[in-house]
Amino acid sequence: MTAVPRLAAVPPAAVPPADVPAAVEAEAADIAAALADMSFRDAWRALLALPSVSAVMADSLRGATGDGVVTNAVAVIEGLGRAGVPAGLCYAFTSQIFGIQWPLASSARNPLAPYVDGLIDGSLVLCHALTEETGGSDPLSMRTAATVTDSGYRLDGRKAYVTAAPEADLILTFARTDEARHPFALSAFLIPASRAGVVRSEPFAKVALTEVPMGAVDFDGVAVADADLVAAEGSGLAFLSSTTTWERALLMSYALGGLHATIERVVGWLRDREQFGRSLGSNPLVASRVSDLATIRYRVRALVYDMARRIDEGSTPLSALSTDAAQVKISCAQDLLAFETAAAPLFGARSVIADSGYGINMTSAIAASIYAGTNDLLRVSIARDLGLPVEN
Repeated sequence: MTAVPRLAAVPPAAVPPADVPAAVEAEAADIAAALADMSFRDAWRALLALPSVSAVMADSLRGATGDGVVTNAVAVIEGLGRAGVPAGLCYAFTSQIFGIQWPLASSARNPLAPYVDGLIDGSLVLCHALTEETGGSDPLSMRTAATVTDSGYRLDGRKAYVTAAPEADLILTFARTDEARHPFALSAFLIPASRAGVVRSEPFAKVALTEVPMGAVDFDGVAVADADLVAAEGSGLAFLSSTTTWERALLMSYALGGLHATIERVVGWLRDREQFGRSLGSNPLVASRVSDLATIRYRVRALVYDMARRIDEGSTPLSALSTDAAQVKISCAQDLLAFETAAAPLFGARSVIADSGYGINMTSAIAASIYAGTNDLLRVSIARDLGLPVEN
């Protein structure tokens, strides 16, 4: 299939790169509020109809990096959050392009090529099905198995806690193709959800990032062909390392716009709110708390954009960025929780009232330490990379 041409998210001559978030904020402003009341599928298609978002989808499906395309993607996502696009929808988009599309499109087989048109217009949704009921951070313990048959494989097992699973049309999944526990025991497959034996669950009743559904996927004797392999049999763990590095490096892009928007709300609230005969924002202690929020946002933004820049530059192989990506993920997750914790008291009781306009979603901040690899297990990996003889 012909490579997808890059679409210009913002005309380069008219808008300098630093202004991409502001331009996307303006572009998305008219639909942002309405997205929260739509079904996930309708909201997804409305989001992808935005020219800047469609351009990022095209870039991710080309699989190439460089020329600032990854950095531009982060900037577009930041702009969506600044416009008020629901956090769960921003998360779903960020996870799909960085955790699935870019790694798959850059692989030698590029299994997404037949599905490009549907992915760009939003009629097709992807999910990344790795985690099982018994765990996800230890992939070699997975029970889902692809057993060799005369025509390919028979896939059996259950994946749990999968973002977008109830709505997914295409499933990136991992299965054991060897019973032994070694680096070549797993293989990765891309399977249509419509295939016989694939069953998607109803959405779980989750309390974080609620705008994107989460569920389980069951594989019951699913016929899988060699053509469904993402890469060679036994290379699943290596491919998984690629998807997780992408995701840990850049997933926190989804929160950047929300941090910006919260600071704007905080400043407006404290400037206009009067206590003891003066603006609440004129209190030095209160003002310093706002400075803390700005510092956290600056740090998260700098880390995420730096990772995007390094991936665009290509001077360091992606495989060599895994430890740095893990450190970025841990740092940003901790900062997101610290940000929400610090912002809540500034809004007072309104921070725990859902429709106040000043609500703080602490559970979504907590979730950041869990998704894309729990922070504690990532710490073990970092320590091992530093030379410590530590085991999981």
